[in-house]
Amino acid sequence: MFDPHQLRVFIVAAETLNFSQAAKKLNLSQPAVTQTIQSLEAQLGKALFHRQQRKLALTEEGQAFLPVAHQLVALNIRARDLVETSRDQVTGQLSIACSTTPGKYILPVVLSHFISRYPRVSAQCLVTSRADALSALEQGNAQFAFSSSIEEFDHHYEFFPFIVDPVLLIVPADHPWAGKGEIDLEELPRERFILREETAGTYRVVKTELARHGFNIHDLPVTLRLGNSEAIAIAVSEGTGVGFVSGILLRHLRLPNVAVVRVHGMTFEQTIYMCRHRLNPTGNAGAAFWQFIHTERGSIQRQLLGESAAVV
Repeated sequence: MFDPHQLRVFIVAAETLNFSQAAKKLNLSQPAVTQTIQSLEAQLGKALFHRQQRKLALTEEGQAFLPVAHQLVALNIRARDLVETSRDQVTGQLSIACSTTPGKYILPVVLSHFISRYPRVSAQCLVTSRADALSALEQGNAQFAFSSSIEEFDHHYEFFPFIVDPVLLIVPADHPWAGKGEIDLEELPRERFILREETAGTYRVVKTELARHGFNIHDLPVTLRLGNSEAIAIAVSEGTGVGFVSGILLRHLRLPNVAVVRVHGMTFEQTIYMCRHRLNPTGNAGAAFWQFIHTERGSIQRQLLGESAAVV
């Protein structure tokens, strides 16, 4: 019986033809990749790679075994689903990794609906940075990840657009901009801004949209940097400055002393993607969750953003 982990290591190594790159993709050490391949070769009694002058190439046996490895991984996933299925009941564990906004304001709603429909499933949500969420998926520590960007991974990663979250400029309710409702781009440098760290999804959205209109985000006077959008919203409500926050978050907080201001001709928004790795078995619960997301995202979006939410 082949170990699914061995098969996955072989598949990635065969696609990269570089053990160092394969180790990086799999978040393993190079010796661990080498040892896994050697163990698989010993089990098969055949060499899978030619190793010459630091260059790798699949042997004839390796080329023949590659499609078989893909089939075995797919069969392993199917077998797990069958084992976990009992009288058409969806059971099992569901593990999801995500960044702060999905973890605090999106997944509680999503998982409440899902577990209400499938009460025999238990779920856990790992809230971490976007990079660590995708790393957890890559290592097989999570079945799914929610991310505000599509990273450049190999073709085994599948990103599904789940919801478009507007990124809103907010100011204290008594701020002069609040009375105007809309400002011109040239007015932005006149205020003190509270911003996220540069790796945050909302920061990247604002930076990209400003740059599209010829404005450098570094020209914004920054009075404070905070680690999440909720902290920014609270700081704005206290009159510390102005800032950009998630629309889903703002709808949830309902701060009475904060106003939303438009920037003329500009739209700030981020798409939240759901991601899975095709080589990682998701189990019976994971298969049901993936289907649930596709069929129920419209009603969930309306709950999160209101009836005006556009289905992506």
